Amino acid sequence: MSETTAHAQVQTAHVQAAHTGQQHPLRLYFLVWGLLFVLSAASYMVDYLGVQSYLRWTLILVFMMLKAGLIVAVFMHMAWERLALVYAILLPPLLVLVFVALMVSEADYTIFTRLAFFGAGP
Repeated sequence: MSETTAHAQVQTAHVQAAHTGQQHPLRLYFLVWGLLFVLSAASYMVDYLGVQSYLRWTLILVFMMLKAGLIVAVFMHMAWERLALVYAILLPPLLVLVFVALMVSEADYTIFTRLAFFGAGP
């Protein structure tokens, strides 16, 4: 008898959670908005301070990836989803980036080979 009441209580809790949805504290959202503002300011400071070359692009890309990670984790609620759903949403774009990196390295090899065997120009 106690198993059926416990099961009923669990089902009632699931139904109530489905109707109310997840409630996260506003403090979390304000903290993330503040971090996004700080990361954006740091990204703009890279240009303002005149950082050049690979360091500039590395810093800008790092700040962009950090901002994207915060947005996906908090505002898209990925931090609270099941691992299978996170993999289903995040893994395909990650694999596309890996394939793009492979194509870039293949393109560099192809252009190097063409220049080595056919010369620099007409």
